[in-house]
Amino acid sequence: MDDKEPDQTPFAAVSAQTSRFTRLYQSYLDKCTPYTTYRWLSTAFLLIIFFARIVLSQGWYIVCYSLGIYLLNLFLAFLQPKFDPSLTQDEGLEDGESSLPTKQDEEFRPFIRRLPEFKFWHSATRAIAISFVCTWFSVFNVPVFWPVLVVYFIILFSLTMRRQIQHMIKYRYVPFTFGKAKYNQRSGH
Repeated sequence: MDDKEPDQTPFAAVSAQTSRFTRLYQSYLDKCTPYTTYRWLSTAFLLIIFFARIVLSQGWYIVCYSLGIYLLNLFLAFLQPKFDPSLTQDEGLEDGESSLPTKQDEEFRPFIRRLPEFKFWHSATRAIAISFVCTWFSVFNVPVFWPVLVVYFIILFSLTMRRQIQHMIKYRYVPFTFGKAKYNQRSGH
């Protein structure tokens, strides 16, 4: 009998396959990056299928509620700036200086999101897919009175969005590009 060591251990083989699948998955993500509209349409379609599953099966309301809370959390991170102006302003007051430009010649700081659009889409799509898979297992079908969850979610959404909009108005930042002034490069305005 030969006591030769195998060329590859089982752990190394699994690790190599996992690495291969990770690279393949990343290449698909890289290829779909420029197609923003199609990505969001496919996510909306997946969400519609998920809601149809919830309505037709008349169950898994906790899974749906959890998905709603998670998507709300992602949306808020998408709307917020990476560097919170309220924290920057508090630090500036301690130092005796203001971080927002007050004169025309001060530095312009563009809006940088805390959660970029692609990561928002990727996390939302992944969450919807995982939630859809959860609806096929009865262990996640916890009996609840769903109207209470709907009312609670609506209240939570409205209070959270009101606070976010007030923050946006107070610190004068707009996270969206539509409605912003566009300047002509030739005229300098």
